[in-house]
Amino acid sequence: MDVVTIFAYDFMVRALLAALFTGFAAPAVGTYLVQRRMALMGDGIGHIAVTGVAVGLLTQQSPVWTAVGVCIVGAVLIEVIRERGRTSGDVALALIFYGGIAGGLLITGLAGGSAQTLENYLFGSITTVSDADVWTVVALAAAVILLAIGFSPQLFAVCQDEEFAKVLGLRVRAYNLATSVMAAVTVTVAMRTVGLLLVSALMVVPVATAQQLTKGFKVTMLLAMLLGAAASVGGVVTSFYFDFAPGATIVLLALAVFVAAWPVGSLLRYRRRLHEPFPAGEVGLPHTAVPEDHDHRHGADCGHQAVLHGNHVDYVHDGHRHAAHADHYDEH
Repeated sequence: MDVVTIFAYDFMVRALLAALFTGFAAPAVGTYLVQRRMALMGDGIGHIAVTGVAVGLLTQQSPVWTAVGVCIVGAVLIEVIRERGRTSGDVALALIFYGGIAGGLLITGLAGGSAQTLENYLFGSITTVSDADVWTVVALAAAVILLAIGFSPQLFAVCQDEEFAKVLGLRVRAYNLATSVMAAVTVTVAMRTVGLLLVSALMVVPVATAQQLTKGFKVTMLLAMLLGAAASVGGVVTSFYFDFAPGATIVLLALAVFVAAWPVGSLLRYRRRLHEPFPAGEVGLPHTAVPEDHDHRHGADCGHQAVLHGNHVDYVHDGHRHAAHADHYDEH
């Protein structure tokens, strides 16, 4: 089958559209969760979503919308427990984990279904997405993306340092709740793409990959979104031609990109340490003023660590620091 063949099927066009928007939205929110050290929050909300899906099955309503409602309630509850309760965020997540999955299984049984009924939501079934599901996913994902990017300065400040954000006059509680609600919506958006059990991977792995290659927060978020979209669309295309499970393929592609980026990131960090000046005193080497002559000429590509020292730059070489002085180097 050629590349054009995939667009000849309406269900694949819907799948690609849902994957694209999910791939953009999940890392956008995941960037804030990683910054808050709550990378597993997506898993916790994913378990809550099982109850939401079960409520939809019981009431014969759209499982996506009932999952959105239940997940938002659960995300707010997690945030309240984290902020006001004596229970830490991790313990609160664990409590919601077990309650969400148990409640979902119980309600699914009451609705006349079984655990197998939930399989499409637990592991994803993007090729069975209906037109209504696609437009729901697109609308919710677009809202999450706009909020995540539009309020990035405020959300970043709150995620980085809540106390400092309060000093700046930001409504910390409101922004924390907004982040939790965006995470809840993203989980429900992604449950038809990668499944509730794998959604956290799509929220975190592209962010971890981008962090290997970038330094700034905004650049990291944008690169993570591009990587997430590429993995999602690539996973759907690969699953179509090789008959793989779409959700698992998406996550494995994202993990493969992380593995490929890790050595590149290590090399980039090493080169930054060599060439970027550091404050004086970070390198514990002696400071003397002994002139010495040697053939090596230090510069941006010499491979030696540059250390800012007063109004000039020293280069670490042969166990001590050299500073250019006229036609020779002083040993510092």
